[in-house]
Amino acid sequence: MNEWLDEDAGPVVRPYAMTRGRTRPSTGEFDLIALVVSTGATAAGLEPEHTAILGLCDAPLSVAEISAHLDLPVGIIRVFLGDLLTAGLIQARAPQPAAELPSRRTLLAVIDGLRAL
Repeated sequence: MNEWLDEDAGPVVRPYAMTRGRTRPSTGEFDLIALVVSTGATAAGLEPEHTAILGLCDAPLSVAEISAHLDLPVGIIRVFLGDLLTAGLIQARAPQPAAELPSRRTLLAVIDGLRAL
């Protein structure tokens, strides 16, 4: 019996083989809710997974959404996103820390001001 063949899934490729053993992105942190968008630039010699990510990211998508669409672990997606960021093929925007968000009091004042219009 061939251990590298699953009758339902076809050939099995271990995630570490897809990233050539890398477990961390070369650049960037890529929080689960960080938004990623393609820059529109093109490059030759990309892996199929890189191309798939670029195809998905015409509009901003979170790292978690990319992982779900491609049915790949988030860690693997982060490695590929690091490659694409290094190549200038994507832009990533980290989520805004809660400490930098306006206070509840400020938001209520804005809502009151809008209602007064």
